[in-house]
Amino acid sequence: MSESSTVASRAANSGATVTTAAPLEYTGAFLLLRLFLGLRTLLAGVEKYEANKTYSFSNYYENMDRMATGIANNSFIPIWGAKLYAMSLGYVLTILGLALILGLKSRLTLFVTGLVYVSLGFGLMAVQEGEGVAWIGMQVLMFVVALLLVRNERLAIWRD
Repeated sequence: MSESSTVASRAANSGATVTTAAPLEYTGAFLLLRLFLGLRTLLAGVEKYEANKTYSFSNYYENMDRMATGIANNSFIPIWGAKLYAMSLGYVLTILGLALILGLKSRLTLFVTGLVYVSLGFGLMAVQEGEGVAWIGMQVLMFVVALLLVRNERLAIWRD
């Protein structure tokens, strides 16, 4: 007997009413969450290239150098580690954001992107930026929910 029929028969015996969301509702919920997280990640990557309303690689390297120096100067993270991380961050976020939007191996992409956000949270913890940590924590929670819903994915270019 399937789990849903077991739950339904228990509910019938107890007089309770059971309502279950149709698979389409779960698919829609996952799609909305995947698109939101994909757009958020993509734009987090793209914004690293911006300075004075212009986007360029020189802006990117200047912004990331400034970020890495700030992290290293205000935490225990060594400058070489902060620079190595910072110089790849924009590229990684942009690629992962596009992959999420398109639905490319969503389960793997969500997990890897969630790990990137955990690492961002670690950096903020290292510089004792409590507000940012809480904000990142909410994003990580959204990745957790998306991972729980990913089995309902129907609209993807390359499904798991």
